[in-house]
Amino acid sequence: MLVLLLAAFAVTLLLVPRPDPAQLPGLAHSLGGYAPAVAVVVGALLLVALVPRTFVTLAAGAIFGPLEGAAYALGAALLAAALGFAVGRLLGRDFVAGRVRGRLALLDGWFARQSVLGVITVRLLPIAGFGLVSYGYGTTGARVLPFLAGSVIASAPTAFGYAAIGAAVSTPGSVNWYAVAPAGLGLIASVVIIHRWWRAERQRRLGPS
Repeated sequence: MLVLLLAAFAVTLLLVPRPDPAQLPGLAHSLGGYAPAVAVVVGALLLVALVPRTFVTLAAGAIFGPLEGAAYALGAALLAAALGFAVGRLLGRDFVAGRVRGRLALLDGWFARQSVLGVITVRLLPIAGFGLVSYGYGTTGARVLPFLAGSVIASAPTAFGYAAIGAAVSTPGSVNWYAVAPAGLGLIASVVIIHRWWRAERQRRLGPS
């Protein structure tokens, strides 16, 4: 059922016409005070439907500006991570738990032991889209709170960066460097976190010997 759901999302994305980006700011303005909540919910639904997070974040920045757009994009990422994890856990966990053996069982145990740093590392690796990773984590024995926290932290650097780019596209000639700065700091922090996590894992593996 999970595979069929993902296939249905893929077919839908191919068949449904794309909205005109120029119309999005006017649509958000017509929603008034409900626009932020609608942006978070719609963004989350797009992410669980396997729309790339880059597109969602760029659109949020173009509509709401660099800082607000990044905040709403992160809200959408958090909600999408929770929805994807829940669907994967509901539709795929029993199937995976009853069939993993050998190395796959060790891998499943690794996901179950993961901390926030482990989730950040997997999120930053270019192995799959945001939605697919969320579904995949749900099928493992991973814990939900570290998964959600790691997902948001890993999404923060690119959220600020892409939202700033989206805002600059909608307003040519103006780039808010104060909005881009958190992205650079986030990337540096991500590298440090991955390095520390890698060293901790290496020491843990060498410990028994």
